[in-house]
Amino acid sequence: MATAPRIRVIDSHTGGEPTRVVIEGAPDLGLGPLSVRRERLLAEHDAWRRAVACEPRASEVLVGALLVEPFEPGCDLGVIFFNNVGALGMCGHGTLGLVETLRHLGRLQPGTLRIDTPVGVVEAELREDGDAVVTNVPSRRILRHVPLDVPGLGRVHGDVAWGGNGFFLVEDHGLELRPSNLPALLTAAVAIREALNRDGLSATAGIAIDHVELTGPPMDPANDGRNFVLCPGLEWDRSPCGTGTSAKLACLLDEGKLAEGQVWRQESLVGSVFQGWMARRDGILLPHIQGRAHITAEATLILDPTDPFRFGIPR
Repeated sequence: MATAPRIRVIDSHTGGEPTRVVIEGAPDLGLGPLSVRRERLLAEHDAWRRAVACEPRASEVLVGALLVEPFEPGCDLGVIFFNNVGALGMCGHGTLGLVETLRHLGRLQPGTLRIDTPVGVVEAELREDGDAVVTNVPSRRILRHVPLDVPGLGRVHGDVAWGGNGFFLVEDHGLELRPSNLPALLTAAVAIREALNRDGLSATAGIAIDHVELTGPPMDPANDGRNFVLCPGLEWDRSPCGTGTSAKLACLLDEGKLAEGQVWRQESLVGSVFQGWMARRDGILLPHIQGRAHITAEATLILDPTDPFRFGIPR
């Protein structure tokens, strides 16, 4: 056990959704663009990913964050987000968790970070009150009101949008977005994703649609909308989903239902809230997501060589 590999992590949650930032014990992914290093992580170090993100050391809802040297000029750091089934393009709640982790470690004071990701450069501003604002990559609606026949649900219509990950956003699902309705929401979202794969909509849209977002009215009248997001590993996002909120903002703007600079308050299924708005930076319209993360643990993961599940429980 004294020689067992160890991985130092700091855990946080953002609106209920956990992030695990790896501080020590990460594999060397070499140099080059982060999109290339993300593929190298999956091709050469996937057992390490499973050890950090999967049971028995984690749960299916957790998102890991691997800190790396940036590739793009002017960036302070790079990050590759990963989960129980692979790696993500970007992660909004995870970026907020990363900011809070760096603040907790004394590595960040209120101010702005430029962060390199596999899908582009994002910025994160830590504010004096503890909130942070993530300026995401450009988001856009790609396809509007796409009909989809879903077994057990009937015909629904959805927008395909990019918010750093690919989303299919459905409003006419006919379900109440409340925690007591979780089994029905999971069943519907999984069925929608299977129908998307059946119809090859990712190929039509030109992006990987690996998130399903069910939208609806808020429960708190102080907010503007509520969502339920199914992530690629078939877990649901406890937060309002940063990239999902970015995708929603792009659709609202394209629909003429949101003005530049207008704040949209997005609820999650558990009632946590992100504030989002679209604003221009150097002439480019970008989504801004405001929220707050909280530290939950400092831990050292031990990869006992006699443990049959040291690299996670196979799925």
